[in-house]
Amino acid sequence: MPCQLPADCLNEIFEYLEEFALHSCLLVNRLWCKISIRILWRDIWDFKHSISYRHQSRISSKILSTLVACLPDESKEILYKNSILISTPTSNPPLFNYPAFCKVLSINDICQIIYMGLNIKSSTSLSLNCLVVDEFIKMFTNQNSSLKRLTYSSNYIYNITLNDISYTCFSGVNLVNLSELRCSSDINSEFYYQLSQTCHNLQLLAIDFEPKPVSNELKGLISSQKNLKNLRLSAFNGGDWTDILSSLIKHSNTLTKLYLTSDNGNLPLSFVASFPNLQQVELSFFCGGVYSKNFESLQYATFPKLQILNIPDYFPEPEYVINFLRINGKNLEKIYFFNQNNVLNLSIAELCPNLKKVFVIFNDDELDTLRTIFNSCRYLESIKFYCGKSLLSEKEILEIVAEHSPENFYELKIYNRSNSNLLPEELENFFISWKSRTSKKSLSLIIIKHYNYNSLEINEENMKIINHYKNSGVINFKIRGYEDDDS
Repeated sequence: MPCQLPADCLNEIFEYLEEFALHSCLLVNRLWCKISIRILWRDIWDFKHSISYRHQSRISSKILSTLVACLPDESKEILYKNSILISTPTSNPPLFNYPAFCKVLSINDICQIIYMGLNIKSSTSLSLNCLVVDEFIKMFTNQNSSLKRLTYSSNYIYNITLNDISYTCFSGVNLVNLSELRCSSDINSEFYYQLSQTCHNLQLLAIDFEPKPVSNELKGLISSQKNLKNLRLSAFNGGDWTDILSSLIKHSNTLTKLYLTSDNGNLPLSFVASFPNLQQVELSFFCGGVYSKNFESLQYATFPKLQILNIPDYFPEPEYVINFLRINGKNLEKIYFFNQNNVLNLSIAELCPNLKKVFVIFNDDELDTLRTIFNSCRYLESIKFYCGKSLLSEKEILEIVAEHSPENFYELKIYNRSNSNLLPEELENFFISWKSRTSKKSLSLIIIKHYNYNSLEINEENMKIINHYKNSGVINFKIRGYEDDDS
C-alpha cells in the first residue's frame, strides 16, 4: 500500500510547483486537491497578467460563477430579487469555501470579472454591477479572517466609480491580519474610517494621490499603524502627498523601504531624511529642473542602513548624488542610476566598495571607468549594461568582464540600443576565458530585448555557441523583454 505524505509535507512541496502542475494535482485525490486549491486560490486575480484579453474573459466568467455559488443564501436572494442571474458550475454546493482560501482581495479585479462576466455596460444598469461588487466584498471580508493584501487603487474601474460602492460592507469587518494596502487618496473617507477601526498592522502601504484634498480618515489610518515598513507614494496629474507628511512622522523609526514617483518636481523630498532606518529608496520622477533642486535637501542626509538606491528616471545633479554617496555609499549593495556621467561613475568605484549589483550607463570612452569599478568593488555579483550608439560595445564589455570581474561575479545583463555586431568568435573567446577562471561559478547571461534592435542571439552561430556552453554548464542563458527585467 503506497505511503501518503502528511499534509504539511505536501504543502511544502506544492509551494514550489508551477500553476499547470498544481492543476494536475487536483485530480490525484481529495487531500492533494485541497492543498492545491488553497495555493491556486491564494491570489486568484493573478491570472490576468499573462494571458490574452479573450482568455481573461473566459477565466473571469468561470471565477464569477464559482464565487456566486459560494455566496451566502442572503446575498443570492438579493441578486435574484434584482434579476441578476449568473449560472453556477453545478447545482450542487461547492466542494470548498473558495473565498476563505484567498489571501488577496482586489476590489479592482472584482469589478473586472463582474464587468466581463455580466456584460452589463449601459449606464442605467451600472447599479447592478455595484450591487454584485458589494455582495462579493461582504462575502470575502466576512468569511475570510486571514486576508493579507487589499487593493483598491483606481478612481474609475470598469464603469464603476469608487463612490458607487457601498462602504457599509466594510463595517465591523476584522482586518487585523491585513499586511498590505494599495489604494487611492480620493476613495470615500468612510472606507478609511471603517478600515482604521481594526487594521493597525500594515507592513506595506501604497497610495496613489489624486488632485483632491486628502481626507482626515486617510491620515488617521496612516497614523494608526503600529509597524509600517514599506511606503509607496505616487502622485501624477496634480496629485500631492504633502498633506500626509505629518502623519508619517510616527513611523520614522520603523520605515525601511520608500518609493516615491511623480511627474511633479515641486513635491517635497526633505521629509525623506526623517526616516534614518531606510534600507531601500527609489526616486522615480518624470521631470527635471525643480526635482533636481529638491534633491539638494537630501545630499547630506544620513542613512546608516541604506543598501539599495534606485534613481531610474530623471536624474538629480550628479554633484548632489556624489555628496550623498560620500555619506551613505559604504553600505550600499545595489545601485540603479539612469545617468551618463563619468565623474559619477568613478565616484561609485571610490565611494561604494561593497556593491553587489549595479546599473549605470557607460559612454564609449569609459572603458577604464568600468575596469576601475570592477577592480574597486570586489563583492560585485551582477551588472547591467546598455550597449550600442555612443556606448560601450558588447565586445569591450565581454573582454573586461572576463579579465576584471571579481570572484563572486555571476550575472551579466546586456540591453542593446542598436543592432548587435558581436561576432561568434568574440562570443566564444569570452566563454573560453570564463571557463578558465579560478571561480567555477556558472555565468548567467541575460539578454534584454529592445523591440527595435537585434541582439546577439539573432545570429544562429552565436546561438550554437551559447547552447554548447549552456549544455556544458559554463553558462545559463535567458532572453527577457525590457518590461520583464527587474534589474
